[in-house]
Order: sequence, then C-alpha cells, then structure tokens
Amino acid sequence: MSSRQTQVAVDLGERSYSIAIRSDFDFSHCAEYLVDRQILLVSNAEVLAHYGSEVVASLASCSGKQVHQLALPGGESQKNLATIELIYRALLELGFDRQCVLVALGGGIVGDMTGFAAATYQRGVAFIQIPTTLLAQVDSSVGGKTGVNHPLGKNMIGAFYQPKAVHINLLTLKTLPEREIRAGLAEILKYGLLGDAVFFDWLEHRAQAMLTIDLDTMGYAIAHSCQMKAAVVQADEREAGQRALLNLGHTFGHAVETFTDYRSWLHGEAVGLGLLMAAQLSFELGHIEQTALARIRKVLVAYGLPTKAPQGMTEQDFLQNMARDKKVLDGNIRFVLLNPIGNAALFARVDSAVLSRAIASVLSPVKGD
Repeated sequence: MSSRQTQVAVDLGERSYSIAIRSDFDFSHCAEYLVDRQILLVSNAEVLAHYGSEVVASLASCSGKQVHQLALPGGESQKNLATIELIYRALLELGFDRQCVLVALGGGIVGDMTGFAAATYQRGVAFIQIPTTLLAQVDSSVGGKTGVNHPLGKNMIGAFYQPKAVHINLLTLKTLPEREIRAGLAEILKYGLLGDAVFFDWLEHRAQAMLTIDLDTMGYAIAHSCQMKAAVVQADEREAGQRALLNLGHTFGHAVETFTDYRSWLHGEAVGLGLLMAAQLSFELGHIEQTALARIRKVLVAYGLPTKAPQGMTEQDFLQNMARDKKVLDGNIRFVLLNPIGNAALFARVDSAVLSRAIASVLSPVKGD
C-alpha cells in the first residue's frame, strides 16, 4: 500500500464518499462538489496561518468562485452552540444558499462543528473534511458524527451527517506539537486493541517511527485505521450496535474530559487513559490475562500516553460523569471491553466492586499521603 496517495472508500449507498490520503492540497478528486459553488472555509487562526492561502487557492481553482473564510475560537471549551451560531451568522450574512459547501480545515473540534452546522443550515448542505491533526484524520473526520458539547456532557448535541469527501494531507502532521501526535496515536492504538491484534503487534514495535512522524509508517497506520473505521461505519452507520465498539476507552476518557472542563487534557490523552482503564476492567472481569494488561500498559507508556487520572479526580467523579455518557442505557453504564486483545465487546451491569478496583488503579495519590 502506498502511503503517499491512497484512497479509502466509505460505502454508504447514496451517502458514499472517499478518503484521500496524500501529501498535498490538490482537491481535484472532489472537484464535482466544488465547481461553481459558494464555499465557506471554516478553521481557526493558527491553522489558517499555516495552510489558509494554499487551501483557499486550491479550492478557488476548483470552484471558480471566491472562497470565504471564517476563523473560529480554538479549544474544546469553545465547542458549543454559541460557536455554531458564528457559522450560521457568516452563512446568512454572505447569502449562502442550499447549494453551498462548508469546508472544515483543522482538528476534530472544527470538523465536528462545521459538520453540525452543515447538517442543520437550511436543513442540510454539503461539507468536506480536511483534517489537519492525527486524531481527526483517523477518527472524527470519518463516519459522519457531528456535534457540540454541553456543560453536562461531551457531544450531547449533534447529528449523523456524512461529508462529501475527506482529504488528508500527511504533511500537516509535521507542524503538530508532539503532544498532539501522541493524542492521535491513542486512537490508532484503539483500532488494534478493538479489532486487529496483528495491527496492534505492528504498532507495538513502531513507537519511535510513529512519534517521529515517519511518513511511510504513519501513512500506512492512518490508511489502515481509516479502513477499519470505514468497515464499522458501513455495517452500523448510526451506532445501533457494532459501531459502539469504536468507543473503546471513551466512556472513561469522556469522564476525564468533563472533570477537567475540556481544558487541561486533550481528547486523545483522555482516551489513552481510558484504554488502560478498559484493559484493567477487562482483566478484573477475567477477559484478558495479566500479561496482556502489562503489555497494553507498556505500549501506552512507549507512546507517551498518561497512565494516571488527573490530580484530585476521585472514583465518585468518574461514576458521576460516566452516568451521563451517551452509552448509558436504562440507567446502566455500558463498557466496551477487550475479550481478548484484538477483539472487543459491549458489556453492561458491571459489578460495582470490580469497577471500583479498575478506577482505583489509575487514581493519583492524594497530596500529603
């Protein structure tokens, strides 16, 4: 598989689209959605400073019209309805009609909000994803989940709405801070843990190449991750069953993000800790061996991901925040757990004492102890 120019198909009938994995911003592969269209490029100031002029020029060459830009405030704390209103206002002030196209240039926050705005503006307009973070490239840009946070829960307001195309430029990874790379790697590790033991073994031996952004290694990992997600989305677009397995580590991770008010932990960092907690709970329930748990912990450490909860976070904090998770059904917290590495399943009604042990394994010691 070539890592420098790969196409991954997401087959959803009339909502089908392709994921282009390249090393450029040539949008000719999705020109049919751009020609003679009103285009709003939605991003943030930092990303626009890096790529804005190049992306605008390429979009304009496909469209033949002026490309308008909107810079949103950055950060997970800004992923809310007030920010969505900024997109609506821009579209209305520009007089954009139902044939317009929204283009999301940035990480998962920009992509989720742009997609939600596209899903709801005039009851639905086209949008294209150009993810510039590793996490967005392998996760949020694929599959059509869009939305915003509420103070009481992450991604509680949203819609399933598929993009017309996804364009991944591997070279954008070279401008990311190492912390952002590590956060994205958590989602890649997730794919191996939940559905491909051979891929997890491959990743286990390539931490250095991934952390230093070797493009061939990273390109293969991104393509394989996108293929895995595409297969799940094709089987269960609206998360009625199998797609819930993609939330491995997320129930615990979202609890961390809520506790920290989305400010001090990146999503991928929280998911990384969540993967360890899911592995610990899997061990406590007898689904994986101690050696597998130790192996998972070692890999997470090698990839620079956290193994302890935020200072001051308690078992009660975890339980309260997880009780508001979208995967709660009939009052029961449902967990995606390993059974074993490379295979995941959904479990409900986990014994409280067992869950307590899993949570305790990651709690930071109280200062003064």
